Amino acid sequence: MSTHTVRLHRVLRSTPERIYRAFLDPDALAKWLPPNGFTARSHQMEAKVGGGHRMSFTNFTTGDSHFFGGEYLELVPHERIRYTDKFDDPNLPGVMQVTVSLRPVACGTELNVVQEGIPEVIPLESCYLGWQDSLASLALLVEAEIRQ
Repeated sequence: MSTHTVRLHRVLRSTPERIYRAFLDPDALAKWLPPNGFTARSHQMEAKVGGGHRMSFTNFTTGDSHFFGGEYLELVPHERIRYTDKFDDPNLPGVMQVTVSLRPVACGTELNVVQEGIPEVIPLESCYLGWQDSLASLALLVEAEIRQ
């Protein structure tokens, strides 16, 4: 079992409700989750405890895709999301667990993400870089105030 873990912290100028929704809406997730240089497709999302999710990331340069998915373990609206992820690729073994915690603060929402069990063959620095790209895209999505 891998002990590779990344921990990320951000404060976003948005509400916990918007951020929570961005993690559970398949179109929103496909927009912000892929790191720079990748596209994403959501193939399944049943956002309930015991429900499953499945996505793929495609490298825009090479066209190579990798698929991953898992199960929702805990959903506390606007506060916490906990789910598993597992790559289809046998070279990326094990089951990862991701915990997303949201807490309202004076200027928005504090976001903490912990990803545990990252396959040993993936450098932790690469995970941090990928998550930094993703969280920057998340901020662009949830911080935007578009008036009609």
